[in-house]
Amino acid sequence: MDPDRPLDSRFVLTQVPQSRVLMVGAGGIGCELLKNLALSGFGEIHIVDLDTIDLSNLNRQFLFHHEHIGKSKALVAKEAAQRFNPNVNILAHHANIKDAQFSVEWFRGFKVVFNALDNLEARRHVNRMCLAADVPLIESGTTGFNGQVQVIKKGITACYDCTTKEAPKTFPVCTIRSTPSQPIHCIVWGKSYLLNEIFGTSEDQAVVDNSENEDNASEIAELKKESEALKKIRDSVGTAQFSQMLFDKVFHNDILRLRSMQDMWKSREPPTPLQYETLIGQASEARARKDEIVKDGQRVWSLEENLVVFNDSLDRLSKRMLELNQAAGADLPKPTINFDKDDEDTLDFVAASANLRSHIFGIDRKSRFNIKQMAGNIIPAIATTNAIVAGLSVIQSFKVLKGEYDRTREIFLTPFAPQRLLGTDRPRPPNPDCPVCGSYNTSIYVDLSRATLNDLVEDFVRLQLGYGDKEFAVNSDAGLLYDPDETDNLDKPLSELGVKQNGFVTIVDEADEDTFINVVLNVQEAKLADKPIKGPGADQAPEIPRKPKKVVVVAAESNGVGQTNGKRIADGEVSINELKRPRADGPDFAPAKKAKMAAIAGADDDVVVVDDNDASTGAIEILD
Repeated sequence: MDPDRPLDSRFVLTQVPQSRVLMVGAGGIGCELLKNLALSGFGEIHIVDLDTIDLSNLNRQFLFHHEHIGKSKALVAKEAAQRFNPNVNILAHHANIKDAQFSVEWFRGFKVVFNALDNLEARRHVNRMCLAADVPLIESGTTGFNGQVQVIKKGITACYDCTTKEAPKTFPVCTIRSTPSQPIHCIVWGKSYLLNEIFGTSEDQAVVDNSENEDNASEIAELKKESEALKKIRDSVGTAQFSQMLFDKVFHNDILRLRSMQDMWKSREPPTPLQYETLIGQASEARARKDEIVKDGQRVWSLEENLVVFNDSLDRLSKRMLELNQAAGADLPKPTINFDKDDEDTLDFVAASANLRSHIFGIDRKSRFNIKQMAGNIIPAIATTNAIVAGLSVIQSFKVLKGEYDRTREIFLTPFAPQRLLGTDRPRPPNPDCPVCGSYNTSIYVDLSRATLNDLVEDFVRLQLGYGDKEFAVNSDAGLLYDPDETDNLDKPLSELGVKQNGFVTIVDEADEDTFINVVLNVQEAKLADKPIKGPGADQAPEIPRKPKKVVVVAAESNGVGQTNGKRIADGEVSINELKRPRADGPDFAPAKKAKMAAIAGADDDVVVVDDNDASTGAIEILD
């Protein structure tokens, strides 16, 4: 088939109007993409976006205007795009794509899914859901003037996680906790340390600079002591004393401790602690203008204004946490609140905390707008780039709808490259070692009111999946649930172990021979009359593919340079180290094998991380 053959216009006129598609994200790419989808005549278009419109969006998200500020992006985008083609049925969802309502079954109802997202975690989630639902995904993204479009189809092309994403840069703990010198250091401290210690758990452990140099080792030891003190403050969430207790701890007592380390300040100015009572006394005017200050994110707030926002954001977050705790109940893992650049409560807290800390260390304060860019890893977007990428996505979708995956292309927009503007390549095949698409996906129906881990292990995995006497591990999004050495949870209900509707459970075969590839189970809650867990098919065990046998090379002691037991390893041949493959259940996919369920809450995390590429400019490059 000729890959350059033009599209059949009759197909566009007849098949496209019958297609039901999903677009995730209604930002820079999303506005352009929605306009294109409507003009192309797609019959039914669903939009999912949890964000609201900000003043900073208006320069490139052309569906929005000044009167829309503060309103839902998804809902406004629907109204604006409907005018391009009144005959298209557009449905908007002002929600998080990770919400339980957007299940695998829901994803199966679409012909194509379009990603127009700006963060790694959400992209990975949609990638995983599309693979589980066996629905084609068109992934797109821009970074300044550069852009990319990729078609993802289970078993045919590489998925989003088939290639390892470049590890983000990290900052030493001692820099973040003791000797900040740039605004980004204070922003990281507020986002990845203080917010997580009080309301969440650190999600950035895998890329932390945890090296045991002298400065880091001493600071990590001190962090463990401080964690105990912060636990007491965390327990006071919702009380009248909460804000002042936290302020006194991190902006006064901790600073006094740092000042006492005189050797640290021989070549730099020591930090100046803040007094809560003094500052709150000076903030009477700012307190009266609280609502006005919180709405003004473009201006750099004064010291007193930052205190007002600090207290107000803590009050909002405390109320949220108390509601979450009440809804969760005593038997479930404690809920957390994590940073999201589009979450006004967490953004205000990080902005105010970072600015208060910056003042203490003599560092320039930043506006909330700038802090959002730095903490959220945002690079300024180019409207023209978004438009080109959105158009390319729709062109690829026509080929996908016809099932002509051999005609699809992975496209790179590189205007400053010495070659042409658009570079194209055939889709990469799936990576057999990919921890996501290299798995066997299926759904299970679980009566969460009575199903236990033992039901899953003994009745479903061993009998229904056909594992028999094999040794295997069971992981969920919350951590390790079971392996041959970890059997304490067998009698516990799955709901108590964090397994919930629309979640994923992964079975990892630990046998050395005849090893199944990882099996990923999508959990669908159901009321069952007999067994508490059932698979989607017949009683016969499914045919789970096996992992390819590993190539083993045995090297004896060298008898000379380039010699191994009389046999020379020729230049260019594969070495033993190169033959080692990453585990399919490696750190990018599941928690470490010996992680205990007690670690789910993760309240003792003592690491600080940032994804930063250029702290001097305040822009953090998106590495995906």
